[in-house]
Amino acid sequence: MSKTTSFYAKLIPVMLCFFAMGFVDLVGIASNYVKADLNLSDSQANIFPSLVFFWFLIFSVPTGILMNRIGRKKTVLLSLIVTFVSLLLPIFGDSYGLMLCSFSLLGIGNALMQTSLNPLLSNIISGDKLASSLTFGQFVKAIASFLAPYIAMWGATCAIPQFGLGWRVLFPIYMVIAILAILWLSATPIEEEKPDKASGFVDCLKLLGNPFIILCFLGIMCHVGIDVGTNTTAPKILMERLGMTLDEASFATSLYFIFRTIGCFSGAIILQKVSSRLFFIISVICMLAAMVLLFVSDAQYVIYTAIALIGFGNSNVFSIVFSQALLSLPEKKNEISGLMIMGLFGGTVFPLLMGFASDAMGQDGAVGVMTVGVVYLLFYTLKIKH
Repeated sequence: MSKTTSFYAKLIPVMLCFFAMGFVDLVGIASNYVKADLNLSDSQANIFPSLVFFWFLIFSVPTGILMNRIGRKKTVLLSLIVTFVSLLLPIFGDSYGLMLCSFSLLGIGNALMQTSLNPLLSNIISGDKLASSLTFGQFVKAIASFLAPYIAMWGATCAIPQFGLGWRVLFPIYMVIAILAILWLSATPIEEEKPDKASGFVDCLKLLGNPFIILCFLGIMCHVGIDVGTNTTAPKILMERLGMTLDEASFATSLYFIFRTIGCFSGAIILQKVSSRLFFIISVICMLAAMVLLFVSDAQYVIYTAIALIGFGNSNVFSIVFSQALLSLPEKKNEISGLMIMGLFGGTVFPLLMGFASDAMGQDGAVGVMTVGVVYLLFYTLKIKH
């Protein structure tokens, strides 16, 4: 087998795992359908995405420690198995308790996956190309993300009646892909670098004492807060301001992920030619402009433009911040990965705050919460090293 063939034989199954990583983003559209099915308030419905990302706080750092013991590939396989179980449960119903269980397992599986898959990719890709490679992985992840609303909408309106699943047909479709990812990665030999020096939970958390690492951690929190926030709130804005139905407004979620996918694909190319700092600044300016548009206009085309700008602007934030953190302490990759993925806990904090804000002030309140995250990322641009 040639060197190039061997490279792609390893890269393709890893990229399929990035696709499976995108399954977590189905929580946005799923929470809207569960809200409609069970007649929940915004704050009640936003518990679902918040619950998914709560587990990143609990499991990310222990996963970084686990990788030192069993290796990155085995940790990714464990994450895929947990994800498979989470996708299996909704086939049996959509009761509040069952969906809480499913979304919890989805969050646990994704915490394991995001912590281990990014450093596993660094065993295949050289360091100087890491940011663009992580961005390409996010591009693959985004494909799964923007397909989810379309599959749910198809299930709700056109699915074969005897399935009896409606919008929940999304879960078995993604479950089959998870099985394929498990089998393919299991059969793929990937040589891992020597594990980091054994470390404990406290040793990992001490790294947050590094000023740059804590800035990166907060940057990840804001990124995922804006991501999950837009994912869940975009349809609600259209429903509140333009009187759309949920099925009609679901296009907003897809639009966000379409432009996030475009941003990831273009970012993977652009980051090989321009500095991370310059591209990051452009990305944050796009999001800031979007927040202004959402505050000043209720016109449908303006709302769609704003959602597209958020999708494009937020598409490369994770990859740049994550790679900056990894490259700042290369001897602590596993621990840094655990800390950065723990920052995805922002996906719990932001939806909860947005749910309370929107109950009190309408969707303008939710947009206000996201704007705080964008302003922080604007500050973070001053700290990017290169």
